[in-house]
Amino acid sequence: MRYLVMHYNTAAADAAAVVGGPPDMALFAKMGKYMEEEKRAGVLLSAEGVHPSAQGARVSFAGGKRSVTDGPFTEAKEVIAGFAIIEAASLAEAVEAVSRFAAVFEPGPKPNIEIRRIVEMADFGHPAG
Repeated sequence: MRYLVMHYNTAAADAAAVVGGPPDMALFAKMGKYMEEEKRAGVLLSAEGVHPSAQGARVSFAGGKRSVTDGPFTEAKEVIAGFAIIEAASLAEAVEAVSRFAAVFEPGPKPNIEIRRIVEMADFGHPAG
């Protein structure tokens, strides 16, 4: 089964990214090592980081009208820092995989992570394809 994993930034980290400071190269190196290991194990299918919320927008629709709200977004629990698509046999296995991801951030604060199973045609009794 495939799972979408979203990790959330803190408001402070999202704001710091806007300033354009240099990335933490030690963290980048640890992240690269983690990603290579998970790819080799067949767990990590895809992963990307995203630019700070200040460079994004939210679009909503109501009453036939479109509303656009430009970033930054201040609710840290709503600021996605990146995402991955992983392969796992169960939600419990997916939780173990994201626990390994969170360990990359040691000794600093760990990100909040959301895991959602990706809908596939087989979920509706149709063959994959």
